[in-house]
Amino acid sequence: MVAYRMACTRFFSSRSIFITMSVASVGRFLYFAYGSNLLKERLQLKNPSATFVSTGRLKDYKLRFGFWGENVQSCWHGGSATVEFSPGADVWGVVWSLSDEDLINLDNQEGVDAGHYDPLGVSVETDEGTVLCRTYQMNNFHAALPSPQYKQVVCLGAEQNKLPDEYVTRLKDIQTNNYSGPSIRDQIVLPSSEN
Repeated sequence: MVAYRMACTRFFSSRSIFITMSVASVGRFLYFAYGSNLLKERLQLKNPSATFVSTGRLKDYKLRFGFWGENVQSCWHGGSATVEFSPGADVWGVVWSLSDEDLINLDNQEGVDAGHYDPLGVSVETDEGTVLCRTYQMNNFHAALPSPQYKQVVCLGAEQNKLPDEYVTRLKDIQTNNYSGPSIRDQIVLPSSEN
C-alpha cells in the first residue's frame, strides 16, 4: 500500500485538479467489489492480476440480491449481489487494482455483453481518501434470496478483508434460499480454515 500511495502522491502533485487513484498506475484500473469478488480466491479465478488496495464505503447505495430477469438460472443457484441507489445507506467493499488486460475477464464474469450488469463509475471512501472505481450494477433487477454458498463466499471475503464488524454481522444475517446442490463455490479454493 505504501508504494501505491507514493505513486498516487506523485501523480496528484503533477496535476492542479482533483484526480483519483484510478489512473495513478498506468495499465491498471480500480474495481470496487461488494459481492462474491470480496473474496480474493474468487476474484482471482478469472482475474489473476487483482491486488488489494483498500477497504472502502460506497455511500448512498444499498446491497440487494436478485436476478437480472425473471425465471433465470445462475451458477450460484440464487440471487447475486447488486447495488441500488438509496440515500443515507452504504455498502462496504474492497478496492482492487487490476491490470487493464483483466478488464474483459471482469466484464465477462459480470455478464456485461449479455446485459446482466452494466459498469458503473462510483466514488468510494477509503482511509486514504475518495477514489473513483469501476463497479457493476444489475440490470432488470428481480429480488431473490442468495444461495448459502454465495452468502458464504461474500461473508468470507468480508472477514478476509476485515470489513467493519457491524457490516459483517449484517451480511451474516442475510436469509438464503437453502439451496444444497453444487455451485460455482465448488471451484473456489477457500482459505485453509474453511475447506
